[in-house]
Amino acid sequence: MLEAVMVNYSELEDELGDVLEKAMKYSGMTEECLARESGVSISKIKDAEDYRYDLTPGELRNLANVLKLNEVGLSALSGGRYPLPDFKGLPFELHTLAMPFSVGRVNAFLIAARGSPTGIMFDTGNGYGELMDAWPSSIREIAAIFLTHWDADHAGGLGELLKHNPDIPVYAPPGSSSGVALLSGGDSIRIQGFWIQAIDTRGHSERHISYHVRRESAADSGGVLVAGDLIFAGSVACGFHSPRELLSNVRRILVEMDGETVVAPGHGPLTTIENERRYNVFNY
Repeated sequence: MLEAVMVNYSELEDELGDVLEKAMKYSGMTEECLARESGVSISKIKDAEDYRYDLTPGELRNLANVLKLNEVGLSALSGGRYPLPDFKGLPFELHTLAMPFSVGRVNAFLIAARGSPTGIMFDTGNGYGELMDAWPSSIREIAAIFLTHWDADHAGGLGELLKHNPDIPVYAPPGSSSGVALLSGGDSIRIQGFWIQAIDTRGHSERHISYHVRRESAADSGGVLVAGDLIFAGSVACGFHSPRELLSNVRRILVEMDGETVVAPGHGPLTTIENERRYNVFNY
């Protein structure tokens, strides 16, 4: 059983203000409309968007009801702490390569059999230098690279990485680069004793894939969902292509996947499917 631990805002991709902005955009509400429907003053709503929080439990409840948000998760964010599971381990190694990006961080991931110097890479961060600064010393070879999508903060390190390692196969959704094996939702690949299933999770971008990674020898494990810009601890990504599709895919993933599955998001800390079922603000 995973026990809850607490993280501070600085570790999360989104604060309460970010969540309220996204929720208003996704619901098509203006600040004026939200204030009218919730009974929360427009000045308090604007303050919250600017990360100044003075909302009562009753006001948070009203905002959650009007915006169709998870009240428990919203209250946790408002209090400045969000519950995350205490990870007990996986049947393989999962390395998080967290790199500075804007005011937060962007993640790439390496997955390897325990003690193996060969890893499978997921996303390449926003630049080769940043990627190398975060590189784990135990991984000396890359068996393959998988991209969730082609945004610069997730694929920015790819070109230079391939200059140094030109024979590495690259798998990705359709994008702007040649010499890449194109994947669609439902495709499954076996590499280094791992099964990697591509899941269509468009919404943030028109072509976005998340990857469910499991060790062949540990079929009963929930494995890892490399989620890219789909779901974050406590929140979801921006639905630049389609907010409706993004939210639909988030809720489908939370219903269909094993609760023990570790979620490795493109931004912010690791979490699990079960944790986000309980607390994610957008899981209403």
